[in-house]
Amino acid sequence: MRSQTAIFSRMVKDFMRRVPLAVTAGTSCADVIAGMAERKASSATVTDAEGRPLGIITERDLTHRVAFRVPPETPVEKVMTMPVMTIAADEYLYYAIARMRRRGLRHMPVVDGGGALTGMLNLHDALAVASDRLMGQIDTLAREDSVEGMKQIKAAQVELADQLFEDNLPAPEIQALLTHINNDIYRRIVDLNRSAMEAEGYGRPPVEFCVIVMGSGGRGENYLYPDQDNGFILEDYPDERHAEIEAWFIELAERMVRDLDSVGFPLCNGYVMATNPLWRKTLPQWIEQITLWGRKRNFVALRLADIFFDFQPVRGHPDMAARLRRSVTKMARSNHFFLQQMFQEEADHNVALGFFGGLLTEKRKKRYKGQVNLKHTGTLPLVEAVRLLALREGVEETATVRRIKALAAKGVLDANEDEELTSAFRLITGILLSRQIKDFKADTGVSYYVDPQSLSKRTRSLLLDALKAIDTFRQRVRADFTAEIF
Repeated sequence: MRSQTAIFSRMVKDFMRRVPLAVTAGTSCADVIAGMAERKASSATVTDAEGRPLGIITERDLTHRVAFRVPPETPVEKVMTMPVMTIAADEYLYYAIARMRRRGLRHMPVVDGGGALTGMLNLHDALAVASDRLMGQIDTLAREDSVEGMKQIKAAQVELADQLFEDNLPAPEIQALLTHINNDIYRRIVDLNRSAMEAEGYGRPPVEFCVIVMGSGGRGENYLYPDQDNGFILEDYPDERHAEIEAWFIELAERMVRDLDSVGFPLCNGYVMATNPLWRKTLPQWIEQITLWGRKRNFVALRLADIFFDFQPVRGHPDMAARLRRSVTKMARSNHFFLQQMFQEEADHNVALGFFGGLLTEKRKKRYKGQVNLKHTGTLPLVEAVRLLALREGVEETATVRRIKALAAKGVLDANEDEELTSAFRLITGILLSRQIKDFKADTGVSYYVDPQSLSKRTRSLLLDALKAIDTFRQRVRADFTAEIF
Protein backbone atom coordinates (compact mmCIF):
# COMPACT_ATOMS: atom_id res chain seq x y z
CA MET A 1 0.00 0.00 0.00
CA ARG A 2 1.41 3.40 -0.96
CA SER A 3 2.19 5.95 1.72
CA GLN A 4 0.14 9.10 2.10
CA THR A 5 2.06 10.89 -0.64
CA ALA A 6 -0.42 9.09 -2.91
CA ILE A 7 -2.76 12.01 -2.17
CA PHE A 8 -0.91 13.94 -4.88
CA SER A 9 -2.20 11.57 -7.54
CA ARG A 10 -5.78 11.33 -6.28
CA MET A 11 -8.69 13.22 -7.76
CA VAL A 12 -11.56 15.17 -6.21
CA LYS A 13 -14.12 12.82 -7.81
CA ASP A 14 -12.69 9.92 -5.78
CA PHE A 15 -13.52 11.60 -2.46
CA MET A 16 -16.58 13.72 -3.08
CA ARG A 17 -20.00 12.76 -1.81
CA ARG A 18 -21.81 11.82 -4.98
CA VAL A 19 -25.40 12.65 -4.00
CA PRO A 20 -25.19 16.16 -2.57
CA LEU A 21 -28.24 17.94 -1.24
CA ALA A 22 -29.26 20.52 -3.84
CA VAL A 23 -32.13 23.00 -3.73
CA THR A 24 -33.27 25.56 -6.26
CA ALA A 25 -33.53 29.29 -5.71
CA GLY A 26 -36.89 30.13 -4.13
CA THR A 27 -36.85 27.17 -1.73
CA SER A 28 -37.79 28.31 1.77
CA CYS A 29 -35.33 28.18 4.61
CA ALA A 30 -37.72 25.88 6.47
CA ASP A 31 -37.65 23.35 3.63
CA VAL A 32 -33.86 23.55 3.40
CA ILE A 33 -33.52 22.87 7.15
CA ALA A 34 -35.93 19.95 6.87
CA GLY A 35 -34.02 18.53 3.92
CA MET A 36 -30.68 18.81 5.69
CA ALA A 37 -32.10 17.12 8.79
CA GLU A 38 -33.64 14.30 6.76
CA ARG A 39 -30.47 13.67 4.76
CA LYS A 40 -28.18 14.31 7.76
CA ALA A 41 -26.35 16.75 5.49
CA SER A 42 -24.08 19.48 6.79
CA SER A 43 -24.67 21.69 3.75
CA ALA A 44 -26.99 22.33 0.82
CA THR A 45 -26.05 23.78 -2.56
CA VAL A 46 -28.40 26.26 -4.20
CA THR A 47 -28.52 25.74 -7.97
CA ASP A 48 -30.07 27.36 -11.00
CA ALA A 49 -32.42 25.60 -13.44
CA GLU A 50 -29.46 23.95 -15.23
CA GLY A 51 -28.01 22.57 -12.00
CA ARG A 52 -25.15 25.09 -11.75
CA PRO A 53 -24.26 26.22 -8.20
CA LEU A 54 -25.40 29.71 -7.23
CA GLY A 55 -24.57 29.60 -3.55
CA ILE A 56 -24.25 27.36 -0.52
CA ILE A 57 -25.84 27.18 2.90
CA THR A 58 -24.12 25.30 5.73
CA GLU A 59 -24.85 24.39 9.33
CA ARG A 60 -22.86 27.45 10.35
CA ASP A 61 -25.09 29.63 8.14
CA LEU A 62 -28.17 28.14 9.78
CA THR A 63 -26.83 29.04 13.20
CA HIS A 64 -25.61 32.55 12.38
CA ARG A 65 -28.04 33.74 9.72
CA VAL A 66 -31.27 31.79 9.95
CA ALA A 67 -32.12 30.60 13.46
CA PHE A 68 -34.31 33.18 15.23
CA ARG A 69 -33.32 35.80 12.63
CA VAL A 70 -35.50 35.30 9.54
CA PRO A 71 -39.01 33.89 9.01
CA PRO A 72 -39.13 30.18 7.97
CA GLU A 73 -40.59 31.10 4.58
CA THR A 74 -37.58 33.28 3.65
CA PRO A 75 -36.15 32.18 0.27
CA VAL A 76 -32.83 30.43 0.70
CA GLU A 77 -31.05 32.83 -1.67
CA LYS A 78 -31.56 35.61 0.90
CA VAL A 79 -29.26 33.85 3.39
CA MET A 80 -26.95 31.66 1.28
CA THR A 81 -23.23 32.35 0.89
CA MET A 82 -22.47 33.61 -2.59
CA PRO A 83 -20.65 33.55 -4.87
CA VAL A 84 -19.83 29.95 -4.07
CA MET A 85 -16.36 28.55 -4.73
CA THR A 86 -16.51 25.29 -6.67
CA ILE A 87 -13.97 22.67 -7.75
CA ALA A 88 -13.89 20.46 -10.84
CA ALA A 89 -14.43 16.72 -10.33
CA ASP A 90 -11.24 15.97 -12.27
CA GLU A 91 -9.10 18.37 -10.21
CA TYR A 92 -6.37 16.97 -7.97
CA LEU A 93 -7.42 16.46 -4.34
CA TYR A 94 -4.36 18.21 -2.90
CA TYR A 95 -5.32 21.40 -4.74
CA ALA A 96 -8.86 21.30 -3.35
CA ILE A 97 -7.52 20.80 0.18
CA ALA A 98 -5.18 23.78 -0.17
CA ARG A 99 -7.94 26.05 -1.48
CA MET A 100 -10.34 25.03 1.28
CA ARG A 101 -7.73 25.52 4.00
CA ARG A 102 -6.67 28.88 2.60
CA ARG A 103 -10.25 30.19 2.41
CA GLY A 104 -11.46 28.60 5.63
CA LEU A 105 -14.04 26.43 3.84
CA ARG A 106 -15.48 23.22 5.20
CA HIS A 107 -17.55 22.38 2.12
CA MET A 108 -16.96 22.85 -1.58
CA PRO A 109 -19.44 21.93 -4.33
CA VAL A 110 -17.96 19.76 -7.08
CA VAL A 111 -18.95 20.44 -10.70
CA ASP A 112 -18.65 18.58 -13.97
CA GLY A 113 -17.25 19.89 -17.25
CA GLY A 114 -20.44 21.84 -17.92
CA GLY A 115 -20.45 23.52 -14.53
CA ALA A 116 -23.34 21.45 -13.12
CA LEU A 117 -23.31 20.21 -9.53
CA THR A 118 -22.10 16.62 -9.35
CA GLY A 119 -20.90 16.16 -5.77
CA MET A 120 -19.81 17.77 -2.50
CA LEU A 121 -16.31 17.72 -1.04
CA ASN A 122 -16.05 17.99 2.74
CA LEU A 123 -12.72 19.12 4.14
CA HIS A 124 -12.91 16.51 6.90
CA ASP A 125 -13.14 13.69 4.33
CA ALA A 126 -10.30 15.14 2.28
CA LEU A 127 -7.97 15.62 5.24
CA ALA A 128 -8.50 12.00 6.28
CA VAL A 129 -6.13 10.93 3.48
CA ALA A 130 -3.42 13.51 4.24
CA SER A 131 -1.03 13.50 7.19
CA ASP A 132 0.07 16.59 9.07
CA ARG A 133 3.55 15.99 7.58
CA LEU A 134 2.20 16.69 4.13
CA MET A 135 0.18 19.80 4.90
CA GLY A 136 3.12 22.15 4.41
CA GLN A 137 3.88 20.66 1.01
CA ILE A 138 0.22 20.77 -0.02
CA ASP A 139 0.01 24.43 0.96
CA THR A 140 3.25 25.20 -0.93
CA LEU A 141 1.95 23.58 -4.13
CA ALA A 142 -1.14 25.75 -4.06
CA ARG A 143 0.20 29.04 -2.73
CA GLU A 144 -1.54 32.36 -3.19
CA ASP A 145 -0.90 33.82 -6.60
CA SER A 146 2.35 35.72 -7.03
CA VAL A 147 5.41 35.17 -9.19
CA GLU A 148 7.52 34.57 -6.06
CA GLY A 149 4.97 32.06 -4.77
CA MET A 150 5.02 30.20 -8.07
CA LYS A 151 8.82 29.99 -7.97
CA GLN A 152 8.43 28.11 -4.70
CA ILE A 153 5.82 25.83 -6.27
CA LYS A 154 8.23 25.03 -9.11
CA ALA A 155 11.01 24.21 -6.65
CA ALA A 156 8.70 21.98 -4.59
CA GLN A 157 8.01 19.79 -7.64
CA VAL A 158 11.36 18.01 -7.37
CA GLU A 159 10.80 16.92 -3.78
CA LEU A 160 7.26 15.82 -4.66
CA ALA A 161 8.43 13.77 -7.66
CA ASP A 162 11.07 12.12 -5.47
CA GLN A 163 8.50 11.17 -2.84
CA LEU A 164 6.16 9.75 -5.46
CA PHE A 165 9.00 7.61 -6.84
CA GLU A 166 9.59 6.25 -3.36
CA ASP A 167 5.91 5.31 -3.30
CA ASN A 168 6.38 3.39 -6.56
CA LEU A 169 3.98 5.56 -8.52
CA PRO A 170 4.47 4.87 -12.27
CA ALA A 171 6.52 7.57 -13.98
CA PRO A 172 3.76 8.58 -16.47
CA GLU A 173 1.48 9.33 -13.51
CA ILE A 174 4.20 11.46 -11.92
CA GLN A 175 4.66 13.25 -15.24
CA ALA A 176 0.91 13.89 -15.43
CA LEU A 177 0.98 15.48 -11.97
CA LEU A 178 4.06 17.57 -12.79
CA THR A 179 2.31 18.74 -15.95
CA HIS A 180 -0.84 19.57 -14.02
CA ILE A 181 1.16 21.72 -11.60
CA ASN A 182 2.98 23.40 -14.50
CA ASN A 183 -0.25 24.09 -16.37
CA ASP A 184 -1.78 25.47 -13.20
CA ILE A 185 1.16 27.90 -13.01
CA TYR A 186 0.32 28.94 -16.58
CA ARG A 187 -3.30 29.59 -15.52
CA ARG A 188 -2.28 31.67 -12.55
CA ILE A 189 0.25 33.74 -14.48
CA VAL A 190 -2.32 34.49 -17.18
CA ASP A 191 -4.85 35.55 -14.52
CA LEU A 192 -2.30 37.69 -12.68
CA ASN A 193 -1.37 39.54 -15.84
CA ARG A 194 -4.98 39.98 -16.96
CA SER A 195 -5.76 41.61 -13.63
CA ALA A 196 -2.62 43.77 -13.78
CA MET A 197 -3.41 44.92 -17.31
CA GLU A 198 -6.95 45.85 -16.36
CA ALA A 199 -5.70 47.80 -13.34
CA GLU A 200 -3.17 49.62 -15.55
CA GLY A 201 -5.79 50.78 -18.02
CA TYR A 202 -5.46 48.18 -20.77
CA GLY A 203 -9.00 47.04 -20.05
CA ARG A 204 -10.50 43.58 -20.20
CA PRO A 205 -9.66 41.15 -23.04
CA PRO A 206 -11.18 42.64 -26.21
CA VAL A 207 -12.26 39.17 -27.41
CA GLU A 208 -12.51 35.73 -25.84
CA PHE A 209 -9.36 33.62 -26.01
CA CYS A 210 -7.76 30.33 -25.03
CA VAL A 211 -4.16 29.72 -23.94
CA ILE A 212 -2.72 26.43 -25.18
CA VAL A 213 0.42 24.46 -24.38
CA MET A 214 2.07 22.11 -26.85
CA GLY A 215 4.66 19.34 -26.83
CA SER A 216 5.13 17.44 -23.58
CA GLY A 217 2.83 19.88 -21.76
CA GLY A 218 0.01 19.06 -24.15
CA ARG A 219 0.61 15.33 -23.70
CA GLY A 220 0.80 15.57 -19.90
CA GLU A 221 4.38 14.24 -20.04
CA ASN A 222 6.53 17.01 -18.56
CA TYR A 223 9.89 16.23 -17.04
CA LEU A 224 11.39 18.56 -14.41
CA TYR A 225 12.22 21.66 -16.45
CA PRO A 226 10.30 21.84 -19.72
CA ASP A 227 10.78 24.93 -21.84
CA GLN A 228 7.91 27.06 -23.07
CA ASP A 229 5.72 25.80 -25.92
CA ASN A 230 2.58 27.93 -25.87
CA GLY A 231 0.15 29.85 -28.03
CA PHE A 232 -3.15 31.75 -28.13
CA ILE A 233 -6.42 30.94 -29.88
CA LEU A 234 -8.47 34.13 -30.29
CA GLU A 235 -12.12 34.61 -31.04
CA ASP A 236 -12.68 35.88 -34.58
CA TYR A 237 -13.00 39.66 -34.98
CA PRO A 238 -13.46 42.25 -37.76
CA ASP A 239 -10.34 43.33 -39.64
CA GLU A 240 -10.81 46.95 -38.59
CA ARG A 241 -10.20 45.95 -34.94
CA HIS A 242 -6.91 44.18 -35.68
CA ALA A 243 -4.54 46.86 -34.34
CA GLU A 244 -6.48 47.27 -31.08
CA ILE A 245 -6.84 43.53 -30.42
CA GLU A 246 -3.31 42.59 -31.47
CA ALA A 247 -1.86 45.24 -29.16
CA TRP A 248 -3.74 43.81 -26.17
CA PHE A 249 -2.71 40.20 -26.79
CA ILE A 250 0.90 41.08 -27.62
CA GLU A 251 1.09 42.78 -24.23
CA LEU A 252 -0.43 39.75 -22.47
CA ALA A 253 1.87 37.36 -24.35
CA GLU A 254 5.00 39.32 -23.47
CA ARG A 255 4.06 39.47 -19.80
CA MET A 256 3.12 35.78 -19.68
CA VAL A 257 6.33 34.61 -21.37
CA ARG A 258 8.48 36.86 -19.15
CA ASP A 259 6.90 35.61 -15.94
CA LEU A 260 7.03 31.96 -16.99
CA ASP A 261 10.75 32.35 -17.68
CA SER A 262 11.21 33.98 -14.28
CA VAL A 263 9.37 31.13 -12.53
CA GLY A 264 11.41 28.37 -14.19
CA PHE A 265 10.08 27.69 -17.70
CA PRO A 266 12.98 28.56 -20.05
CA LEU A 267 12.24 30.47 -23.23
CA CYS A 268 11.77 28.20 -26.24
CA ASN A 269 14.83 28.24 -28.50
CA GLY A 270 12.55 27.70 -31.49
CA TYR A 271 10.37 30.67 -30.47
CA VAL A 272 7.26 28.49 -30.08
CA MET A 273 5.55 31.03 -27.84
CA ALA A 274 2.52 33.30 -27.98
CA THR A 275 4.82 36.29 -28.52
CA ASN A 276 5.40 34.90 -32.02
CA PRO A 277 2.47 35.74 -34.38
CA LEU A 278 2.79 32.24 -35.85
CA TRP A 279 1.43 30.85 -32.58
CA ARG A 280 -1.13 33.61 -31.93
CA LYS A 281 -4.14 33.38 -34.26
CA THR A 282 -7.90 33.56 -34.35
CA LEU A 283 -9.75 30.25 -34.46
CA PRO A 284 -10.60 30.60 -38.19
CA GLN A 285 -6.96 31.47 -38.90
CA TRP A 286 -5.80 28.37 -37.03
CA ILE A 287 -8.21 26.17 -38.96
CA GLU A 288 -7.04 27.73 -42.23
CA GLN A 289 -3.41 27.18 -41.16
CA ILE A 290 -4.02 23.50 -40.42
CA THR A 291 -5.69 23.03 -43.79
CA LEU A 292 -2.73 24.73 -45.47
CA TRP A 293 -0.25 22.45 -43.68
CA GLY A 294 -2.20 19.47 -44.94
CA ARG A 295 -2.03 20.72 -48.54
CA LYS A 296 1.58 21.94 -48.58
CA ARG A 297 3.22 18.99 -46.81
CA ASN A 298 6.67 20.61 -47.07
CA PHE A 299 9.47 20.51 -44.51
CA VAL A 300 8.33 23.63 -42.65
CA ALA A 301 4.66 22.61 -42.55
CA LEU A 302 5.52 19.15 -41.23
CA ARG A 303 7.77 20.53 -38.48
CA LEU A 304 5.16 23.05 -37.36
CA ALA A 305 2.41 20.42 -37.34
CA ASP A 306 4.63 18.07 -35.33
CA ILE A 307 5.07 20.75 -32.65
CA PHE A 308 1.42 21.78 -32.65
CA PHE A 309 -0.59 18.55 -32.81
CA ASP A 310 -0.33 17.68 -29.10
CA PHE A 311 -1.82 20.97 -27.88
CA GLN A 312 -4.13 21.25 -24.87
CA PRO A 313 -5.94 24.28 -23.33
CA VAL A 314 -4.71 25.61 -19.99
CA ARG A 315 -6.69 28.85 -19.62
CA GLY A 316 -9.61 30.60 -21.26
CA HIS A 317 -12.35 28.99 -23.31
CA PRO A 318 -11.61 25.27 -23.78
CA ASP A 319 -14.38 24.98 -26.40
CA MET A 320 -12.09 26.88 -28.79
CA ALA A 321 -9.40 24.23 -28.32
CA ALA A 322 -12.02 21.49 -28.72
CA ARG A 323 -13.15 22.94 -32.06
CA LEU A 324 -9.55 23.23 -33.20
CA ARG A 325 -8.87 19.64 -32.11
CA ARG A 326 -11.77 18.43 -34.24
CA SER A 327 -10.30 20.29 -37.23
CA VAL A 328 -6.88 18.70 -36.67
CA THR A 329 -8.44 15.24 -36.39
CA LYS A 330 -10.50 15.73 -39.54
CA MET A 331 -7.56 17.00 -41.60
CA ALA A 332 -5.12 14.31 -40.49
CA ARG A 333 -7.54 11.40 -40.71
CA SER A 334 -8.47 12.21 -44.30
CA ASN A 335 -4.92 12.96 -45.47
CA HIS A 336 -2.85 9.78 -45.69
CA PHE A 337 -0.12 11.46 -47.74
CA PHE A 338 0.34 14.10 -45.03
CA LEU A 339 0.79 11.42 -42.34
CA GLN A 340 3.07 9.46 -44.63
CA GLN A 341 5.32 12.48 -45.06
CA MET A 342 5.22 13.17 -41.32
CA PHE A 343 6.63 9.68 -40.82
CA GLN A 344 9.31 10.28 -43.43
CA GLU A 345 10.24 13.52 -41.63
CA GLU A 346 10.59 11.58 -38.36
CA ALA A 347 12.18 8.46 -39.89
CA ASP A 348 15.67 9.36 -38.64
CA HIS A 349 14.52 9.56 -35.02
CA ASN A 350 15.74 6.07 -34.21
CA VAL A 351 16.06 4.36 -30.85
CA ALA A 352 19.46 4.02 -29.17
CA LEU A 353 20.22 0.56 -30.52
CA GLY A 354 23.45 -0.32 -32.29
CA PHE A 355 23.73 -2.64 -35.30
CA PHE A 356 24.32 -5.68 -33.06
CA GLY A 357 21.54 -4.80 -30.61
CA GLY A 358 23.61 -3.02 -27.95
CA LEU A 359 23.04 0.46 -26.56
CA LEU A 360 24.11 3.26 -28.89
CA THR A 361 25.74 6.01 -26.79
CA GLU A 362 26.70 9.62 -27.44
CA LYS A 363 29.93 10.04 -29.38
CA ARG A 364 30.07 13.74 -30.34
CA LYS A 365 29.14 15.75 -27.26
CA LYS A 366 32.10 15.56 -24.93
CA ARG A 367 30.09 16.24 -21.78
CA TYR A 368 27.72 13.34 -22.46
CA LYS A 369 30.12 10.92 -24.15
CA GLY A 370 29.17 7.32 -23.37
CA GLN A 371 25.65 8.31 -22.24
CA VAL A 372 22.24 7.82 -23.87
CA ASN A 373 19.70 10.56 -24.58
CA LEU A 374 16.65 8.66 -23.41
CA LYS A 375 14.25 11.32 -24.59
CA HIS A 376 15.43 11.78 -28.19
CA THR A 377 16.46 8.16 -28.72
CA GLY A 378 14.06 6.52 -26.28
CA THR A 379 10.60 7.94 -25.71
CA LEU A 380 10.45 10.36 -28.67
CA PRO A 381 10.48 7.63 -31.38
CA LEU A 382 7.60 5.93 -29.56
CA VAL A 383 5.67 9.17 -28.99
CA GLU A 384 5.91 10.08 -32.68
CA ALA A 385 4.88 6.65 -33.98
CA VAL A 386 1.93 6.39 -31.60
CA ARG A 387 0.84 9.94 -32.52
CA LEU A 388 0.78 9.07 -36.23
CA LEU A 389 -1.45 6.04 -35.67
CA ALA A 390 -3.69 8.07 -33.35
CA LEU A 391 -4.09 10.81 -35.96
CA ARG A 392 -4.87 8.24 -38.66
CA GLU A 393 -7.50 6.57 -36.47
CA GLY A 394 -9.14 9.79 -35.28
CA VAL A 395 -8.04 9.34 -31.65
CA GLU A 396 -8.21 12.71 -29.90
CA GLU A 397 -6.24 11.72 -26.79
CA THR A 398 -2.82 13.35 -26.59
CA ALA A 399 -1.10 11.42 -23.76
CA THR A 400 1.03 8.60 -25.15
CA VAL A 401 -0.22 5.84 -22.82
CA ARG A 402 -3.84 6.88 -23.37
CA ARG A 403 -3.27 6.87 -27.11
CA ILE A 404 -1.87 3.34 -26.86
CA LYS A 405 -4.93 2.21 -24.90
CA ALA A 406 -7.29 3.89 -27.38
CA LEU A 407 -5.53 2.25 -30.32
CA ALA A 408 -5.75 -1.12 -28.57
CA ALA A 409 -9.47 -0.57 -27.97
CA LYS A 410 -9.90 0.04 -31.70
CA GLY A 411 -8.03 -3.16 -32.53
CA VAL A 412 -5.15 -1.27 -34.17
CA LEU A 413 -2.75 -2.66 -31.54
CA ASP A 414 -3.02 -6.17 -30.16
CA ALA A 415 -2.80 -7.01 -26.45
CA ASN A 416 0.92 -7.80 -26.62
CA GLU A 417 1.74 -4.49 -28.33
CA ASP A 418 -0.38 -2.62 -25.80
CA GLU A 419 1.46 -4.22 -22.88
CA GLU A 420 4.95 -4.01 -24.39
CA LEU A 421 4.70 -0.38 -25.50
CA THR A 422 3.08 0.79 -22.27
CA SER A 423 5.74 -1.00 -20.22
CA ALA A 424 8.50 0.41 -22.42
CA PHE A 425 7.24 3.96 -22.01
CA ARG A 426 6.88 3.59 -18.25
CA LEU A 427 10.35 2.09 -17.88
CA ILE A 428 12.20 4.70 -19.94
CA THR A 429 10.38 7.70 -18.45
CA GLY A 430 11.02 6.24 -15.00
CA ILE A 431 14.76 5.89 -15.63
CA LEU A 432 14.97 9.39 -17.08
CA LEU A 433 12.89 11.17 -14.44
CA SER A 434 14.74 9.40 -11.64
CA ARG A 435 18.07 10.48 -13.18
CA GLN A 436 16.88 14.09 -13.42
CA ILE A 437 15.93 14.13 -9.74
CA LYS A 438 19.34 12.77 -8.73
CA ASP A 439 21.15 15.26 -10.96
CA PHE A 440 19.09 18.12 -9.52
CA LYS A 441 19.95 17.11 -5.96
CA ALA A 442 23.62 16.77 -6.86
CA ASP A 443 23.50 20.17 -8.62
CA THR A 444 25.14 18.70 -11.72
CA GLY A 445 22.60 20.02 -14.22
CA VAL A 446 19.39 18.38 -15.40
CA SER A 447 19.41 16.85 -18.88
CA TYR A 448 17.92 13.96 -20.85
CA TYR A 449 21.13 11.91 -20.78
CA VAL A 450 21.64 8.78 -18.69
CA ASP A 451 24.88 6.85 -18.20
CA PRO A 452 24.07 3.15 -18.80
CA GLN A 453 26.77 2.21 -16.29
CA SER A 454 24.78 3.96 -13.56
CA LEU A 455 21.98 1.43 -14.07
CA SER A 456 21.84 -2.05 -12.58
CA LYS A 457 22.48 -5.00 -14.87
CA ARG A 458 18.79 -5.92 -14.72
CA THR A 459 17.66 -2.37 -15.56
CA ARG A 460 20.04 -2.23 -18.53
CA SER A 461 18.60 -5.51 -19.77
CA LEU A 462 15.04 -4.22 -19.38
CA LEU A 463 16.02 -0.99 -21.15
CA LEU A 464 17.36 -2.93 -24.11
CA ASP A 465 14.15 -4.95 -24.28
CA ALA A 466 12.10 -1.73 -24.16
CA LEU A 467 14.10 -0.12 -26.97
CA LYS A 468 13.78 -3.28 -29.07
CA ALA A 469 10.00 -3.25 -28.59
CA ILE A 470 9.86 0.40 -29.71
CA ASP A 471 12.11 -0.33 -32.69
CA THR A 472 9.90 -3.24 -33.78
CA PHE A 473 6.83 -1.03 -33.43
CA ARG A 474 8.38 1.71 -35.55
CA GLN A 475 9.15 -0.83 -38.27
CA ARG A 476 5.52 -1.87 -38.20
CA VAL A 477 4.39 1.78 -38.47
CA ARG A 478 6.84 2.30 -41.34
CA ALA A 479 5.20 -0.57 -43.20
CA ASP A 480 1.74 0.86 -42.45
CA PHE A 481 2.53 4.30 -43.85
CA THR A 482 5.07 3.63 -46.57
CA ALA A 483 4.56 -0.04 -47.53
CA GLU A 484 8.30 -0.43 -46.97
CA ILE A 485 9.27 -3.52 -45.02
CA PHE A 486 12.94 -2.59 -44.47
